[in-house]
Amino acid sequence: MEISDKELTDFLNAANKATYANKEAPKSASLRPSSEDYHFEQNDLVYHDTYFGARDFIGEEIVYKAGKPAWGMNYYGHILKSEVSTKDAYTILRPALMQEYDDILPVRGPKEYVLENSRYTNKVEGTLDRFSGEENIYLDGELIYRCWYHGGSIE
Repeated sequence: MEISDKELTDFLNAANKATYANKEAPKSASLRPSSEDYHFEQNDLVYHDTYFGARDFIGEEIVYKAGKPAWGMNYYGHILKSEVSTKDAYTILRPALMQEYDDILPVRGPKEYVLENSRYTNKVEGTLDRFSGEENIYLDGELIYRCWYHGGSIE
C-alpha cells in the first residue's frame, strides 16, 4: 500500500504531537509484556509506537494505511552518564519532539532545540523511504544521551 511523502509527513507530524512527545497523551494498552505503547488514528492511517526501558530503551513506530503496514522506524538509545537522572536527560526530549519544523525529515525532532542549559540535536540521512539518523542531548555542553534510529517504507 503506497503512501505519499506529503500524506506521511502530515500524518507523522500529527501522530508525534498526539503520542509520546505530548506528556498529556494517554498510553494505549500494552501489546507486549513490559512495553509502553501509544496509538493514533486519522482517516485510513494508524500509528503505533511501542518501546521498552527508560535509561536504555528500544522501540518501534509503525504506520498502517488501510490496515496494511506502510512505514516504520526502529530506535535504540541510552543515557551515557550514570550520574545523570532520566528526569535531567529527558527534560528537553519531549519539548524538542513537539516543535514545529520543516528543515529535516519528520522523524524524531528538529535539527536543534535549546531549552535552558540543555541542547537537543538531530541528524538524519536519506528520505522517508529509507533513512537513518542520530539524536543527542547535551547538558551544560556535555553529551549525556544518544539515540540511533532507522526506517522507511514497507512493501
